[in-house]
Amino acid sequence: MKINLLLGFATVALLFNGCAADDTAAIYITDNSVINNTTNNSGGEGGETEVEIPISAAEYSSDITLEANTTYTITGPVIMAEGANLIINEGVTIKAIATGADVYIAISQGAQIIANGTASNPIVMTSGDANPSAGQWGGLIILGKAPINSVTGSATATSEIGSLPYGGTDAFDSSGVIRYVRVEYSGGAADGSSENNGISFYGVGAGTTVDYIQAYEGADDGIEFFGGTVKVNHVAVINCQDDSIDWTEGFTGSITNAYVKHGADHDKGFECDGYNTDIGNLSNPKFWSKPTVKDVTIVGLGSETGNEAIRLRAGTQGIFDNILIEGFEEGFDLDGDAGASSDNPTGTGVINGDLDVTNVTFNDVITKMKNDTGETFNESDFISGDGNGTGTDFASWGAGWTTGN
Repeated sequence: MKINLLLGFATVALLFNGCAADDTAAIYITDNSVINNTTNNSGGEGGETEVEIPISAAEYSSDITLEANTTYTITGPVIMAEGANLIINEGVTIKAIATGADVYIAISQGAQIIANGTASNPIVMTSGDANPSAGQWGGLIILGKAPINSVTGSATATSEIGSLPYGGTDAFDSSGVIRYVRVEYSGGAADGSSENNGISFYGVGAGTTVDYIQAYEGADDGIEFFGGTVKVNHVAVINCQDDSIDWTEGFTGSITNAYVKHGADHDKGFECDGYNTDIGNLSNPKFWSKPTVKDVTIVGLGSETGNEAIRLRAGTQGIFDNILIEGFEEGFDLDGDAGASSDNPTGTGVINGDLDVTNVTFNDVITKMKNDTGETFNESDFISGDGNGTGTDFASWGAGWTTGN
């Protein structure tokens, strides 16, 4: 064990050099990769030994590398400062102490996360509780420099959790790579209005690679976009208690190959806002959320349960194609005010072709479109290709690395 202990002390020294001292709770790193020839807990020979290394800092100013197939435990906020990279190799498990919103991972503006899991060996961020449940920790927060409509010009906004800046003018900003990453049991609430999600994208730019992500058993939203231009592909959200996928603050990126499945506690499959109604559309000139959404399956609990698959409101725009909706009272619920100059011109987007659905199939859905926008238009003005939607092939791309399906 002498070599392993020396390696552990070297790791401590390296990480201390890369973090700024503060009074936050310690972070414990559990290394399950240490193998020795001592007797293990079951009495056999050649067992695995766990080594915990305390690191008494939470904001890192230089790179951290998490080694493949290793388990790490965090007990407080882990914040990567500008210029620092959080490098997470395949098979890493990050366990968070189950104290709610004050335990999270945040990638600040100008920092990057390089999280490269694989289908056979994903990266998992989860609760460290022996009996995990939704809301036991915060989740993953990414903050970029792409445009948002809750500020004017090049100003930045501040995240709900952590009070970290986000937003800017760089539509192609990169926050790194997130590939084959699963976030479980997150969504801890700081107060009545501030709650973490599974993964929160704050002003994240199109230079960021996001492919194969899952939010599972979260207490708030699964995936939420606060503005930005990031393009995400292969997104699974299962059993999240609020909205599964949420956008606001002028999100203009894309969502491709998304699978949503509701559990017993849930809200909308998608909740889509043109701007943050608590702040307002302060951009000048004004712009609205207008992502491209393609190849999506949303599975509810049945049309008799009185729920909505997709709510479109606060002037949001969006181009939807190849959507499969199953088991909802309402497919699309549109809310807003009449007139292009109104605060919430959702219906105007339909009339102008900025909010449109092509190739959609409704199974066990009572009302395909509900129009509460104040504008007059027909279902055929909003939806074309009814019956042609096939959704996403989640059975294929979700195999092996997702859970709860």
